[in-house]
Amino acid sequence: MGRRILNDALRSMVNAEKRGKAMVELKPISTVMSSFLRIMKNHGYIKDFQVYDPHRVGRITVELQGRINDCKALTHRKDIKARDLEAYRLQTLPTHQWGYVVITTPDGVLDHEEAIKKNVGGQVLGYFH
Repeated sequence: MGRRILNDALRSMVNAEKRGKAMVELKPISTVMSSFLRIMKNHGYIKDFQVYDPHRVGRITVELQGRINDCKALTHRKDIKARDLEAYRLQTLPTHQWGYVVITTPDGVLDHEEAIKKNVGGQVLGYFH
């Protein structure tokens, strides 16, 4: 999956939030993008999302909630060990109270809290707060 696709989708969500939109449509899509959105939904940053026609080009419609301040995907590879996750979170996120770093691990796409609990490292996909 191209990380550029994920970054473009996340930036369009942030721009739609800033303009006060209730929904945004993302094209093209990927399974990693769906996993990233699932994590955002579980933490209450978006209301819901629907995937249409995932086997072709497809599209995702996302219902926004107004909680996203910033959301970015790293366009370069950043390998991170389980013991370094908390230090990376403190370095990347602007505040200690909220926000999540999303990483892809052998156990799937996880946020930093789940990865610390499972004691797994991986590659950083991006973050949101």
